[in-house]
Amino acid sequence: MTTTDDTPRISVPMAALPIVLTFLVLGLQLFVFDTFVPHVPLILGIGITAALGRLNGCSWDAMQDGMLHVVRVGLPALGILLLVGMITGVWIAAGTVPTLIYYGLELLSPQAFLATAAILCAVVSVSLGTSWGTLGTVGLALMGIGHGFGLPAYWTAGAVVSGAFFGDKISPLSDTTNLAPAVTGVNLFTHIRNLMPTTVPSMAIALAVYTVAGFVLIGNQPVSFERITSITDGLAAHFTISAWTLLPVVLVIGLALARMPAMPTLFFGVLVGAVTALIAQGASLASIFDEAFAGYSIETGVESIDGLLNGGGIQSMTWVITLLLIALSYGGVLERTGCLRALIEALVQRVRSFGGLQTSAIGAAASTNVVAGDPYLSIALTGRMFGPAYRGQGAAMRNLSRATEEGGTLVSPLVPWNAGGAVVITALGLGIAEGQAINLLYIPLAFACWLSPLIGMAYGWLGWFSPRADAAERAQWQRDGEHVLDVDALTPASPSLAATSRR
Repeated sequence: MTTTDDTPRISVPMAALPIVLTFLVLGLQLFVFDTFVPHVPLILGIGITAALGRLNGCSWDAMQDGMLHVVRVGLPALGILLLVGMITGVWIAAGTVPTLIYYGLELLSPQAFLATAAILCAVVSVSLGTSWGTLGTVGLALMGIGHGFGLPAYWTAGAVVSGAFFGDKISPLSDTTNLAPAVTGVNLFTHIRNLMPTTVPSMAIALAVYTVAGFVLIGNQPVSFERITSITDGLAAHFTISAWTLLPVVLVIGLALARMPAMPTLFFGVLVGAVTALIAQGASLASIFDEAFAGYSIETGVESIDGLLNGGGIQSMTWVITLLLIALSYGGVLERTGCLRALIEALVQRVRSFGGLQTSAIGAAASTNVVAGDPYLSIALTGRMFGPAYRGQGAAMRNLSRATEEGGTLVSPLVPWNAGGAVVITALGLGIAEGQAINLLYIPLAFACWLSPLIGMAYGWLGWFSPRADAAERAQWQRDGEHVLDVDALTPASPSLAATSRR
């Protein structure tokens, strides 16, 4: 993120104005026009912010540079999205996703399915280091299994999202898990260990709820075997169902465990999936190219199978990719015009206790997720702006790195127009854009994602798992010349942070 000193200093009301206006337009689109397409409102938001920025003396070239800078930061995420689209289409053609659905319906317990789905997604996400890759592969298969068991799509999606983003949060291969400690100057594995006090309890509660929900939703009544049989018979009639078709999954997880980066791992998954489709399913090379780009297409006569397996490909990710580009640009112009900085600085000025500081940091990261639509910006901006206040209170910086992850990584899938939420909706086939708004109920049902930030706030106020900086960390601040904010010296009328450097 840019850290130039020529970012305009603007008042809090002026900083909030473009955000309020953008959300009014977004509300018009969602609730009056009844269409979930946030792209145009966000583009109008860019124009509104740029116009107000120009009135405050920010040049168009500077705002454009700010947008392009944030877009460049998000380019790796765009690469992962393209690969997720390709791997989804190719793995369906290879029979990998159909085989996962087939064996899942045969082997998994319907009552324990939701909890099992969350655990499975967590394991895969920790291994891959990407929640998005988990959603587009194993997550899609689990949606099919849940449908076969007669579970509402939003319940299955809630369990899948909880597991996928739980795993993403604690994986040393995850980009956001590396970004949070990098921004705050914390060792990666120190950061991961410090995530456990909030992450483990939230996931334990989620698993307990999913277990109870499975028995309540399905009960002791036998599952409709007619529905399951129609799906398994349809899959067996159109695909070669074999343990060999699971080879792409095994190899990809193996590479992830060997610490290969996410993008090469997913690309290798596309190649192995293509070879599997050629050998096991008798697909042609031309059809594989087409499925990697346009997605898989099939007509089995079984509506549930066709609804699940018609999709994937690069084209399926264009809705998400365009939204991500727009959201990144919006976040960039908000930062470059000084809007986000003014709001966060005003918040930090009024914090006096550690509990308030921790709550404010989590809230700021979450709010940036909502406003700017990008988890990377929420983590980077919050980590940079709150650092001096944490050092001023003598708090270990790993408290801040945890706060940015809880408000950044975990809140991302809960905001439909955020990059994470858009991937959830697209990869899991929730059909929000087509008017199936009931599937947005996955948001409150993704318990692990919203419980962890709440637990983190509670710890801050109680003083639990909230370490103080030791002598070594303080000495490191002095060596690095880090800024320390003397909160007690500030007054609510202060125009900006009175950051000083303790040498």
